[in-house]
Amino acid sequence: MKIKHQLAIFNALTRLLVILVLWLMLPILVENVVYRHINNGLIEKKKKFIDLLNQKEINDLIENSDDSTETYSQFTTLHSEFLVLSRLSSKPSQKKTTFSNDNRIIEGEENEYRILQYHFTYGNQGYQLEIGSSLSEVNDLTFSVRLFIIIVLVVILLITFLADTVYIEYLLKPFYKIIDTKIRRVNEPEAFDHTPINAKSRDFKELDFVLNQMMDRISEVFKKEKQFISNVSHELLTPIALLKNKLENLLQNESLNDNAIDKIAGSLKTLDMLKKIINNLLLISRIENNQYESNEHINFKEIINDLQEDLQDRIDDKGIAFVNKIEDDFSFTGNKTLIHILFYNLVTNAIKYNKTDGSIMVSDGFLNNQYFISIADSGIGLSESQIENIFNRFARVSSDQEGQGLGLAIAKSIAVFHHIEIKVFSILNQGTTFTLLFSETEDKIKS
Repeated sequence: MKIKHQLAIFNALTRLLVILVLWLMLPILVENVVYRHINNGLIEKKKKFIDLLNQKEINDLIENSDDSTETYSQFTTLHSEFLVLSRLSSKPSQKKTTFSNDNRIIEGEENEYRILQYHFTYGNQGYQLEIGSSLSEVNDLTFSVRLFIIIVLVVILLITFLADTVYIEYLLKPFYKIIDTKIRRVNEPEAFDHTPINAKSRDFKELDFVLNQMMDRISEVFKKEKQFISNVSHELLTPIALLKNKLENLLQNESLNDNAIDKIAGSLKTLDMLKKIINNLLLISRIENNQYESNEHINFKEIINDLQEDLQDRIDDKGIAFVNKIEDDFSFTGNKTLIHILFYNLVTNAIKYNKTDGSIMVSDGFLNNQYFISIADSGIGLSESQIENIFNRFARVSSDQEGQGLGLAIAKSIAVFHHIEIKVFSILNQGTTFTLLFSETEDKIKS
């Protein structure tokens, strides 16, 4: 997951937590405010009732009540308020006002009320005054507040999430530009772009500066490595050439017996193998350091025909049926010598590890609008572990065959140099297919 999405999700979760806290706390605060307002209203009504109260009115109220409990009750038609005055059996010790929430049944209808209870003494008689105000409207208000809060905050959450995503995208734009222009598209130090990235953030400017410094150091190391490879190859090839000349001169000595001649011939063969290994390693190094031009027009059909002609003796020796089915006239620009080496190594491998009277088929086509060339043989095949290591240097499929295990490593380096993808499919004792997939951005079919 990208960092911008992680930041946006983190901010959204933070806001969601705030929403939940507000959703839980705000209605409580609303209830406290409403209760305070109701309490003040009940106190005001109590004060008016007490101020206008006298003994005659008390007697009249209780005598006119509908029951025999010496209690007077009255309520509004909508049951939103009620007032109850009743005598107490004992005189209260002091005047006392309390508030509570309680359910009361009035005319068969039960409602929750905020109730003021007031104990007082009048004419040596204790009385209890209860004034209640319905809480149904408060409950409805609390529910409405909760619903309104959740809707508003969810809308805010969505809007801020989108705003965060856009803003974080804007903030991270220099970061992605650094990755795209200075890391992803750079295959060698020489192609690195040292142009400073336009960024307002000091952190991204620092990152860009450090990357430039790092690539300068890497570039310097690469230059030293190229110089070292050039020096080593020269220093190694020169004594090998001298030794080879001396051994060839010794062979002209008629006093040597057959045993000495065989040993000298073996030494010459070893020197040739060593020279070939050094040249192959030097070739890989030069390819990987982009020391070759890649501006030549390449005709694959012509290369395969030339290879078939050059290798026909080896093909005939094993009785292999070589089938060239290159049909598309595909335009490709690269290094002709390197491409020839690439196909040479793949075809010679197909010959080397093929069965007697086997077959090799070279074909081309398009896969998902991407041009490919495949080289399929009917040879000994490869296991999964062999396929994983087949392009490593000095990796050999079979110890029975001659070679240094550098052919496919060279082929891989050439393919990478030309932005060609190599895929391998193989079944043991049935054969192997190497498929070369060419970049569709740079290449095209001739019309």
